[in-house]
Amino acid sequence: MENSWQIVRRYSDFDLLNNSLQISALSLPLPPKKLIGNMEREFIAERQKGLQSYLDVITTNHILSNCELVKKFLDPNNYSVNYTEIALQHVSMFFRSEPKWEVVEPLKDIGWRIRKKYFLMKIKNQPKERLMLSWADLGPDKFLSDKELQCAVKLLSACSHPYIYKVTFATANESSALVIRPFNEKGTLKDLIYKAKPKEPFLKKYCNPKKIQGLELQQIKTFGRQILEVLKFLHEKGFPYGHLHSANVMLDGDACKLLDLENALLGLPSFYRSYFSQFRKINTLESIDVHCFGHLLYEMTYGRPPDSIPVDSFPPAPSLSVVSVLESILSCDAMKNGMPTVSRLLQMPLFSDVLLTNSEKPQFKIPTKLREALKIAKECIEKRLTEEQKLIHQHRRLTRAQSHHGSEEEKKRRKILARKSKRSTFESGEEHSAKYSNSNNSAGSGASSPLTSPSSPTPPSTAGASSIPPPPPLPPPAAPPPPPNTDVPMQPDPRPAVSTSRGALLSSIQRFQKGTLKKTETCDHSAPRIS
Repeated sequence: MENSWQIVRRYSDFDLLNNSLQISALSLPLPPKKLIGNMEREFIAERQKGLQSYLDVITTNHILSNCELVKKFLDPNNYSVNYTEIALQHVSMFFRSEPKWEVVEPLKDIGWRIRKKYFLMKIKNQPKERLMLSWADLGPDKFLSDKELQCAVKLLSACSHPYIYKVTFATANESSALVIRPFNEKGTLKDLIYKAKPKEPFLKKYCNPKKIQGLELQQIKTFGRQILEVLKFLHEKGFPYGHLHSANVMLDGDACKLLDLENALLGLPSFYRSYFSQFRKINTLESIDVHCFGHLLYEMTYGRPPDSIPVDSFPPAPSLSVVSVLESILSCDAMKNGMPTVSRLLQMPLFSDVLLTNSEKPQFKIPTKLREALKIAKECIEKRLTEEQKLIHQHRRLTRAQSHHGSEEEKKRRKILARKSKRSTFESGEEHSAKYSNSNNSAGSGASSPLTSPSSPTPPSTAGASSIPPPPPLPPPAAPPPPPNTDVPMQPDPRPAVSTSRGALLSSIQRFQKGTLKKTETCDHSAPRIS
């Protein structure tokens, strides 16, 4: 059921989601079904806690939280579009103008993006050669004009670098882009680490690997050096990237080659955006590339991604030089002080002694006008990231403040302060009342006013009136005292005037006896006289 402000989910919805996520081979804590007694209040409260815990586990898992199944479950209004059908429509329109290509099969869910789809292709006159077509929608960081975008995407096929995977064909329009590359049966660097098959769904390949094992030290050194070299090349060319992760690194023989250079041009979000958007020191595309390289190096070393960022302590590694590089990128100090440059990483002992044997000369000519447009787009991407980081920082400060004020320790501290404040107010009120009573006694010492007179009591002081309790009632006297002699003035009582007048009135009422009244004779002259 839906309304304008919230989505109501039943247990059956959770059950369907859980069945769909079984492909990940993860053990997810969905509460069991209950047929009898499932409407009791205690059970409903317990069930709500269990389902919330289930959602917490899913949303804290980086891969699950980004998958289409979870996105549609949490926000069906914004994720209701069938992007597979849209991709097929765009690919079909492309084949009308380029009839030499033919679709072999769709590669369903091999990637993590919702708005990016893959197809296995072939050329009609070369039926044995396999290619992979990727179609992607435009993202929120697309700042190039349509003409600039088309020019930049077409340049990708002219890019030649020993560590950039070749693009066979690339084109873009006002709403999406289409890129064709050779299909590699070996798969990506992530497939090597997780020992996965390239054509399998992303959730099945990478969520819960059967065996966790990092690469050998020499592979870590060589692959790391190759990736840093291509990052340095792109930074020098002024070409934005920001999308480095192990599934975007293709294995081609003994070389690692970068994939998806078009992502930054299309404005797509990075795989690790939810990580580096938390840290305000990571605010340029160069620092983003270095941060993402830290994730990749950790994955190559330990065979799995880090549990959280920043990393407090690193497990034993094949070499201390690996740990020193990881500490410079993923430690708490690195998040506070900023990322090292790619040139600095290349000078570190882990990579400085690696010899690269590939002699292919890099070629990537970018026209001057397009280079200026890329520079402006890069600045816009960085500005948007800075604004997002600022909002996240403000939200975290507010959340910490609310959590602090709602904590048990803070509640106890406020209670103690309230008691102290109340006690000090009470003591200051008593002190003020005593001062007022003394001044009243000294002012009225020369007057002769009988205590039995129900005269108007002295108004109490308004200062501290709310915290001073009323005086307790006086106990009844044991025996009535003799009537007072009104001719002799009484000495003033040292107690406050308010309490004395009240007590005297009460005592006078209690001593009253009807029999002591004297009989009187009255002469009534009110009757009319008749003369």
